[in-house]
Amino acid sequence: MPHVSIPALDEVVYLEPDETVLSGLYKAGYAYTVGCKRGGCGICKLDVLEGDFTYNRPVADSVVSADERTDGTCLSCRAVPDSDITIQMRTSELRLVNPILRQINARARERAQALAAGTEKE
Repeated sequence: MPHVSIPALDEVVYLEPDETVLSGLYKAGYAYTVGCKRGGCGICKLDVLEGDFTYNRPVADSVVSADERTDGTCLSCRAVPDSDITIQMRTSELRLVNPILRQINARARERAQALAAGTEKE
């Protein structure tokens, strides 16, 4: 299960396999400025500081340029982590809008860590 680290918030969000960064952050109770949620506007861009991702659907060169494809720019509505990633917001602020979902994510994180350590059965 890949996770998204957000150093500015000292937060880690776990994603389901094949889940986009945007979807995972929303499911964990976080929100930020987005546009179309279909890969057409580029408003949800953020920077991936560590880790790798791929896009679950084609992304137009007019939305993510050739340079951006190599510098860690991530279109969060289409990006699916291939590994654990570390992100940094660009223009908008990531804010907690649903503390209950954050608690659920924290429990999922604890369970995943216990499974990885071999201290909990699946």
